[in-house]
Amino acid sequence: MTRLKQALISLALIFSPLLKADVLTLTSLDWPPYSSQQLKQKGASIAVVSAALKEMGHELKVEFYPWERAVHLAKNDARYAGYFPEYLFESSDLLFSDSIGLGPLGFAENKAKPVQWSALADLKSYTIGVVRGYVNTDELDQMIADGTLKSEAVNSDSQNLTKLGHKRIPLAVIDSNVFQYLLDNTSSLQPFKADLQMNPKLLVEKSLHVAFTNNQDGQRWQEILNQGLKRIDVDKIMADYLAK
Repeated sequence: MTRLKQALISLALIFSPLLKADVLTLTSLDWPPYSSQQLKQKGASIAVVSAALKEMGHELKVEFYPWERAVHLAKNDARYAGYFPEYLFESSDLLFSDSIGLGPLGFAENKAKPVQWSALADLKSYTIGVVRGYVNTDELDQMIADGTLKSEAVNSDSQNLTKLGHKRIPLAVIDSNVFQYLLDNTSSLQPFKADLQMNPKLLVEKSLHVAFTNNQDGQRWQEILNQGLKRIDVDKIMADYLAK
């Protein structure tokens, strides 16, 4: 396929009169500071996507659900074109947008029992707290899946931080911005605020994306959003939001 033909197809997808031609409807979760009904502009990631769509003359509508339900609805309910924020992973069901920002992923720990490690294999003797349905890193997820590393799954990051505060687990996978926001703004975690910290060694700085359903409508919105993202300063919008 020639570049000209690809460009014409992309333009046709962007401007074709399909359903949801003016409003992109996505699912998301309560994951502050990136996404939350309670936040100004509904979070940093939502601020970025809204700005990109505005550049293209479109609007964003976000409906919030628990994470696994948000993903399920985005994949199976035609009202939604996708979900976010999500990390990149291999999938035949989804189309990923260009980056909508970065999130530093690492381990939270109790200051009374800090963990030193160089490679994930060093953590074989520890039970790692994870959130059910979250994608982490390929290596970590594979080592948990094949039993090399032990894990305990919960439904939210705040649950893992509570377990850390009570010393029921030694480590929990979490984005460091989420970690700080939850400690600063969750009343149930205040008794543990002085006791918890991020492990100094990060797993990775993960790129965040919108995951669109792999169909014609999803492809159209992927093209629109990617064009809009090129017109804005994603890093500045994200940094300015997180600095508030």
